[in-house]
Amino acid sequence: MSRTLYVRDPDALRRFSVTVIALAILWPMMQLAQFDVFALFEVSNLKVFGNFLIQFFPPNLQSSFLALVLKATVETLAMATAGIALAMLMAVPLGLIITYSLSISRIGPASGHRIARLGRYLARMLMLLLRGIPEIVWALLLVRVFGLGPIAGVLAIAITYGGMLAKVYSEILETENTLPARALLMLGSGRINAFLYGLLPGASQELASYTIYRWECAVRASVVMGFVGAGGLGQLMDQSMKMLNGGEVSTILIVFLLLVLLADYISLIIRRQLA
Repeated sequence: MSRTLYVRDPDALRRFSVTVIALAILWPMMQLAQFDVFALFEVSNLKVFGNFLIQFFPPNLQSSFLALVLKATVETLAMATAGIALAMLMAVPLGLIITYSLSISRIGPASGHRIARLGRYLARMLMLLLRGIPEIVWALLLVRVFGLGPIAGVLAIAITYGGMLAKVYSEILETENTLPARALLMLGSGRINAFLYGLLPGASQELASYTIYRWECAVRASVVMGFVGAGGLGQLMDQSMKMLNGGEVSTILIVFLLLVLLADYISLIIRRQLA
């Protein structure tokens, strides 16, 4: 008779301990958030939810309303694209400043140069300020300054995403092979040339990929910021919801879904071209 050997998993106890600790942390957090899973399946709540969904059908397909939706869609795309363009204008110099592998003082005896360290520290603090405040908060503040309209959304995306892009740009450049850039710096090259010819060729695909991803996120964020008066599909949806017009809301949701799918398809094509 052949015997079956059962080998004990050496990591079983560790996995079990991690699971127990995770559940012990998650459960009180769910209680503090007042999230009751069982309440979702109560008959009364399901009935209310069903009646709520019925209000969204049929979608409003009137030509006059579709014209408004088309205008808001173009406004949303323009807001996201302009915001990302301005964010890149802020992110590129910030990313270069805080990238330590491009520091000229790194190759010489004065590796702890106080001015260079102070510059990087101030740039990091600025980057933290930009990305530390959500874009919806910036939009709320900027709407008070510039009034209702897409300019507040553009600036909110530019400010927050500028900090995000700068942080990730610097991390990408730091993880690339820095030997070519360092060699150029040792030969007397400036930071810009060391970046263009030493780091950018190897990091360009990853930099472009992350920028495209952030543009996708900006499309979604521009819709959310419309609820605070920043224009686009979000503002149109907010108006329809206040008027309790479920058909209009349904149409806007369908258009928004198609817009996200379009953004994802465009980013896929660009990634394939860069591959």
